Amino acid sequence: MTQPRKNNKFAFFLMVTAIVVLAVYGIADFDVPLREWLHLHLLHAQLGGLTSETDTIIDVLRLVLFATLAYLGVVALNTLIFDLLLRFRRGFETPALVRHVFSIVTFTVLCLLIFNMVFPKVNLGALFTTSAIFGVILGLALQDTLGNFFAGISMQADRPFQVGDVITVGALRHKGIVEEITWRAIKIRTFTNHVILINNNTAAKEPIEVCPHSNLNACYVFFNTLYADSPTKTIHVVREAIRGIHNVSRIMAPVVRIRNLGDSGVDYEVKYWPEDYTIHEDTDALIRQRIWYAFRRANLNFAYPTRTLLVERKPRPGHGDINDGVILERLAAVDIFAPLSREETAMLARAVTSHVYAPGEVFIRTGDPGSSMFVIDHGRVSVQLSEDGHIRTVATLGEGAFFGEMALLTGEPRTSDIVALEETKVLEIGHAAMKQLFDTNPDLVEALSLIIAKRKEGLVASARPIAATPNVSDGILSAIRRFFTAAPPRSAARVPANSDRITPAS
Repeated sequence: MTQPRKNNKFAFFLMVTAIVVLAVYGIADFDVPLREWLHLHLLHAQLGGLTSETDTIIDVLRLVLFATLAYLGVVALNTLIFDLLLRFRRGFETPALVRHVFSIVTFTVLCLLIFNMVFPKVNLGALFTTSAIFGVILGLALQDTLGNFFAGISMQADRPFQVGDVITVGALRHKGIVEEITWRAIKIRTFTNHVILINNNTAAKEPIEVCPHSNLNACYVFFNTLYADSPTKTIHVVREAIRGIHNVSRIMAPVVRIRNLGDSGVDYEVKYWPEDYTIHEDTDALIRQRIWYAFRRANLNFAYPTRTLLVERKPRPGHGDINDGVILERLAAVDIFAPLSREETAMLARAVTSHVYAPGEVFIRTGDPGSSMFVIDHGRVSVQLSEDGHIRTVATLGEGAFFGEMALLTGEPRTSDIVALEETKVLEIGHAAMKQLFDTNPDLVEALSLIIAKRKEGLVASARPIAATPNVSDGILSAIRRFFTAAPPRSAARVPANSDRITPAS
């Protein structure tokens, strides 16, 4: 920060005395003896031709004297206004740029008035008009300088910050204490005791973060703990640890709160208000130190990155996976698989594919070709039919239900839309798995055809149950045999990215 002027009062009274002396002994009788002395020496030197210039010389000397008096008066007025009135009475130190602009403008106006008083016959307007071209050239040459000057005046008019404030300027994050604001640049001293000069024109175009020295500016300190440590205990321990630390404001109580649930632990933050923001980095370090000691006393632990590795062991030949046992029980509860033995059901379980569908997702559409059936492992689906452009729900199937068996056994197209009502996992049984069973046990074809016939007749007959007739059973049996003796069909089932293939153990 700028050092205070210690001798302002002495300098002020000295300048006032000088002004009074020059005014008393200079203005009243200054030109009379000087005019006589110049006439005497010019005649003695036989330079009578120059005696006509005596008045001009006297006027120039008077102009210099009055300009000196004006300068001393401006300095005295500057000291009176900015040092005595504003600083000592209001505790406000005016930036150097404002003082300089005030002095230059005041002195220029006084000089023009004095010049017009001493040389009343000189036309100043013509003089300024003659120098207009020179002024344009000079303005272009000093474009950057004038830009800095007027940007500094603009900032002083807005007063976004003062000497002593901590500011952060621009994308480069120049941060420090404002020491001086001149007509060209802002001088800031960083917390590493480096001095940075930022042009006023540049500062006017960049975002500036201001922490006023007369304001309580919040700071943050971050730390973390393990998930096993109680948040209530952690907050209480940290709050007590930082109570009474030097430079932590007593007006605003520090706040300790959970900031985030991180990958390795619970992230916390301490929000406090330093009394002196210029030394907040030292206060941050002291708070971290107190937290460390408080954690040791309270048996709390800091979190650090950890990784837990889960090693999956492949089942040995002859030993099924645990998933196979769950799927086996699920398939054993399906009606149409009742004729299968335990070994055949296990063989089928090892060949199924699982899919997971999102709520509202349609995974089977009416008319799609198919060669597989589905068993709902968990979740619910809606069976929908389209009639005259309107969608009608005919059934809602839950966990353990199955559908699509006719497409699996006969290759018939899908007869309805299947929509997941919630997140649903289904087990898909394909043509290849069933063909493997039929090849090993041909009698299964006839048993399954009877069950399918009874199920189909039960769905058609809504008024009274109808026993399965040999004609219906024979028709389904013939369709199954044709479908499984023909060439393997192309799989029409859509397998999404979130499907898991369960393969037989080697």
